[in-house]
Amino acid sequence: MRLTLFLCAFAFVGPVAAWSPAADLTDAAIASLETGVICPPPTVGETPAPGTLAGTTHLIEDEPPFVSRSNRVPAVIGLGFGAKSMTADMLGLSDVTMTVTHPPMGKDGITSQTFQTRIDGTTPALTFYQFDYDYELVKGLWQMEASKDGKVLYRTTFEVIAPKDASELAKICGFEELLS
Repeated sequence: MRLTLFLCAFAFVGPVAAWSPAADLTDAAIASLETGVICPPPTVGETPAPGTLAGTTHLIEDEPPFVSRSNRVPAVIGLGFGAKSMTADMLGLSDVTMTVTHPPMGKDGITSQTFQTRIDGTTPALTFYQFDYDYELVKGLWQMEASKDGKVLYRTTFEVIAPKDASELAKICGFEELLS
């Protein structure tokens, strides 16, 4: 089975003063892009990710389906959100830089984090962020951007909201006890 990379906790890259999101886009190098909300998949290991807060990203074997195509994401431990993408080139792209920008989180006010990934040219690849820690539950606009050699391949925006503002979606993964 193919292993897929996802980022669970990101690293400090530097604060962004008065950040406002750039417009969403999809470059011609990307053949398909889908976004949405997921329930957490089991992990099968970790891989080094020195540009992340945790220093690693998790590996998964089976990509979970989107439980919603919404870009509004309830701030709930265990819930994830992200993008499935595939390149127009059958060979795919290695060394793609993923940048996640969001409101300040944690004691250091982290606002931007990066890691390396690959986007396949034959099967859509999933990259997503999963809320594992209370300090990650920051409401506001979040952006995921994939770039290669300085060229933006895609950029998509999510809005993280209070669970009460999307109560059915907040309960979709079965973590109701964590909502109190």
